[in-house]
Amino acid sequence: MPQPTTGSYHHGDLRAACLRAARELLEEDGGSGLSLRAVARRAGVSATAPYRHFADREALVSAVASEGYLELAAALTAAHPAPATPDELAAVAVAYVRFALDRPALFRAMFAEPCDPANEERAAATAAVRQYVHGIVHGVFPDADPEALSTAVWALVHGLAFLHLDGKLDAASPETVSAQVTAAVLATFAIAPTKA
Repeated sequence: MPQPTTGSYHHGDLRAACLRAARELLEEDGGSGLSLRAVARRAGVSATAPYRHFADREALVSAVASEGYLELAAALTAAHPAPATPDELAAVAVAYVRFALDRPALFRAMFAEPCDPANEERAAATAAVRQYVHGIVHGVFPDADPEALSTAVWALVHGLAFLHLDGKLDAASPETVSAQVTAAVLATFAIAPTKA
């Protein structure tokens, strides 16, 4: 790749500056204007500088998505570090949907944007979320098939996230979202929601 000819680069961490710029662009326009050239402009570097770390747009989106998966895992763990009951599992599901609603462009980049399938960082981050879901499902339902049930739970919660994002379910308030997600998760396991 050609090296930048400008001597004005001053960030100190080009990769981090490019990722910050990419996330800002995603939040502004949902990804339609995201390109390596736009990232370079936003970061204040030469048009070729991002190529030092990202071969193409897919590699950049994969890196952004990797950050998102790590943030999602932290949000889920913060909701409940070791859920052991269906209600606690529902709280984690609510955190997943809230993450999607609070960071819609990032969430879409994580799950709907084309990515580099060989990106090890994204694969590892995705695997960490999958293992987390597998672990909590096994903790709540130790006698169930953990692989099948964790896939079903993730699919349910992920579907709820996109239904809320796409305006198919009411996302007018955090309380409404929480009630809908909790009811859906508990209904899946035929457990009546507890009254607050």
